[in-house]
Amino acid sequence: MSKKNIQDKLLIFALGGVGEIGKNMYVIQYNNDIVVIDSGLKFPEEDMLGIDIVIPDISYLTENRDKVRAILITHGHEDHIGGLPYVLKHLNVPLYATKLTMGLIEGKLKEAGLLGETKRILINADSELQLGAIHASFFKTNHSIPDSVGVSLDTPEGVVVHTGDFKFDHTPVNEQFADLQRIAEIGSRGVLALLSDSTNAERPGYTPSESNVGEELEDIFRKSTQRVVVATFASNVHRIQQIINAAIATKRKIAVVGRSMVNVVGIASDLGYLNIPEGMLIEPEEVNKLAADRVVILCTGSQGEPMSALTRMARSTHRKVDILPGDTVIIAATPIPGNERYVGRTVDELFRLGANVIYGPGSVSGVHVSGHGSQEELKLMLNLIKPKYFIPVHGEYRMLRQHAKLGEAIGMARENIFVIDNGDTVEIQDGNARKGSKVQAGNVLIDGLGVGDVGNIVLRDRKLLSQDGILVVVVTLSKQDGTILSGPDIISRGFVYVRESEGLLDEANRIVTSTLNRLMNDKVNEWASLKTNVKDALGRFLYEQTRRRPMILPIIMEV
Repeated sequence: MSKKNIQDKLLIFALGGVGEIGKNMYVIQYNNDIVVIDSGLKFPEEDMLGIDIVIPDISYLTENRDKVRAILITHGHEDHIGGLPYVLKHLNVPLYATKLTMGLIEGKLKEAGLLGETKRILINADSELQLGAIHASFFKTNHSIPDSVGVSLDTPEGVVVHTGDFKFDHTPVNEQFADLQRIAEIGSRGVLALLSDSTNAERPGYTPSESNVGEELEDIFRKSTQRVVVATFASNVHRIQQIINAAIATKRKIAVVGRSMVNVVGIASDLGYLNIPEGMLIEPEEVNKLAADRVVILCTGSQGEPMSALTRMARSTHRKVDILPGDTVIIAATPIPGNERYVGRTVDELFRLGANVIYGPGSVSGVHVSGHGSQEELKLMLNLIKPKYFIPVHGEYRMLRQHAKLGEAIGMARENIFVIDNGDTVEIQDGNARKGSKVQAGNVLIDGLGVGDVGNIVLRDRKLLSQDGILVVVVTLSKQDGTILSGPDIISRGFVYVRESEGLLDEANRIVTSTLNRLMNDKVNEWASLKTNVKDALGRFLYEQTRRRPMILPIIMEV
């Protein structure tokens, strides 16, 4: 390592993933060397009308693109890899990931036309990388997807560890045990700062083993006299293997339904992460040709997503699969905060179709366990790593706060724990940490092919339109004397039904006419003034009559 200068310092911050669930992106910078950990997306909140997905604002990285040495990916979930097709268009830097994670990423890059342009390097838990002044190494973790790793970054200032998403499962499905010895070795050499997963920081005790789910699934499969439909996260490869194992044990065939599920099963199977016997999989079209008690349908839709396979089945709009009375539907996932209403609606529809639905938290249904460690596991990680400074990450703000309390409970000083928001920097110099200046961070909204072209103003307009609709007022004026040649014509969309509101619209028409005539008499002929006065007068009238505030859009033409 080179000698440190007085201005040398280490910066640690998140562009996504703190104070929220999703779009994880963490930045470790030592002077002119930047290493990025993960590049995820999150799904839109209810007030993000029409938005498809949300990714982090990477302005800081694009402004410093010559300093970015690599993007390191901890595992293959969407909230850690989903932003890559958008980020790599603006930040073409080397990408490092484990085998399954890279397989899932390559599918996304191929769709985006970026596969040939992106430098991709496979790593494993034993890999070591020199990224400028930063030396990177890795360690195995447990999570709900194979090939998950944590990251250790050795900088001239000290070692920074990022756990990735983790739990300590002592009976993992794929026998990929967390490398406790390696984690303890890293801790014994001295760790400057720890960034640790906070998702389950509010849950006491330990997270149950994924292997518990397999036993419950097999029991349900045996008791079901008709078809079994299982919805889970497409990327939960361990859960998919458990479903396959239960189907083998109960002599059922599996039909895979849903684009993302088909993609993940194909990639994971090709790479050897799923063990699927020959002849086990059938096409969805073959479902009705087999006896009902010999079929399992594996599909997407555990979060009630409107276009997912399970939701379309629940609405009887799926082209290939119908839910029949007596079918057993298992929702093997817990709703992400905010999705509870969508899941509840799907469950209601399934019950209406006569299905037996098994859903709810894993403690109730037995068909789901979290991939994230609970409080005792988080404390174990802290005790193994023994960091000087602790930065809780990956979780909503209350989870970060709770994780900070766990740090205090194991003896860390409160001043050595930093609960940050996206864009807040922790600046470490000569072993001393403090809150640094803020960098630009936030949401980039993706709507169709548009990336970042929908902002707060457009969202505000969409919200107004969704609440009270729109009125378009079209008027043609004479260029010579300013008199009204045609109109006003009033077009209503989402405000009132025209045929039942003729009196209201006739009066609105009269108010627009009198307002324009008054302005012309006062020699006011600037279009901005004309439109503003029309909107104000019409808005007041409509609110008095209806207590609604539609968006009013005056269109004034001169001929």
